[in-house]
Order: sequence, then C-alpha cells, then structure tokens
Amino acid sequence: MMQQEMAITSDKSGGNVGEKDTALSIGGLSHETGCNIETIRYYEKIDLLPPPPRTPGGHRQYGHDHLDRLIFIRRSRELGFSLNEVRTLLGLVDGGDYTCEEVRNITLHHLEDVRAKIASLRKLQKTLEEISTHCLGGEVPDCPIIQALSNKTKF
Repeated sequence: MMQQEMAITSDKSGGNVGEKDTALSIGGLSHETGCNIETIRYYEKIDLLPPPPRTPGGHRQYGHDHLDRLIFIRRSRELGFSLNEVRTLLGLVDGGDYTCEEVRNITLHHLEDVRAKIASLRKLQKTLEEISTHCLGGEVPDCPIIQALSNKTKF
C-alpha cells in the first residue's frame, strides 16, 4: 500500500497549537468551517475530531489540523457520507497506509446508496403527482388525497 500524508491527520492530543496565531476558539472554528458549535462538540464526543488542548481557563484551542479535519468531515457529510463512512475514510487517512482504490470503493458504495435514494424519491414524486391530480382543491369534504393516504394498499 502507498504511504500518503494528508493535512487532515491529527494525533490524539489534537495536533499542534503551539503558536498563538494558529489557535482557534470553538467559535472561531465554527466560523471558519460553517459547522455548528454543538456539532463540533458532538464530533469530539464520538471521536471523529480529536479533543483539542485547553487553555488554563479550560477553553478549547483548535489548531490547523483540527480545521483541516473538520473541513474534511463537513464536506464528506455534505456529500451524504454517513458518520460511519466518514469514520472509515478518516481511519484510512489516519493510518496513513491506504490506496486510492480503497477510497474509491467506499465512494462507489456510497454512490450506489445515493442512486437507490434517488430512485426511491422519483417513485415518491410520481405517487405524489398521481394523488394530487385527483384533487381539484375545492371545498368538498371528501378529499381524494386524504382518501389515498388512508387507503391500506401501497402506492
């Protein structure tokens, strides 16, 4: 397997935050990544994001490694990868010993899931279009949409 280094790797201590100008507060990290503060804390809690060093006052100090890793997580989530898939991808990267083929296989599996969801949504769209055509939108108490939704048969 190929040895590769990426900027999203981080040690368990959370990376280097030695210089004052590279430290970010949780609010700063949130601002830089567009990720909600509670989501950042959640990612720490489930070990997707390593806990950062803290100031003597207990405030988190995030480094560049945290920023890169959170951007990776956020982008992966935007593309619909599950938390488990993100964890697998990060595990490959953290181990530093992975191939592009491994990442591609995870991505192709995710793509299959996305295609299945799209097919399901198209079926849903067709059903909604079908039942909505039966309703004229009047004030008749017998609504065909309500009747269709109450029907025991599957769409």
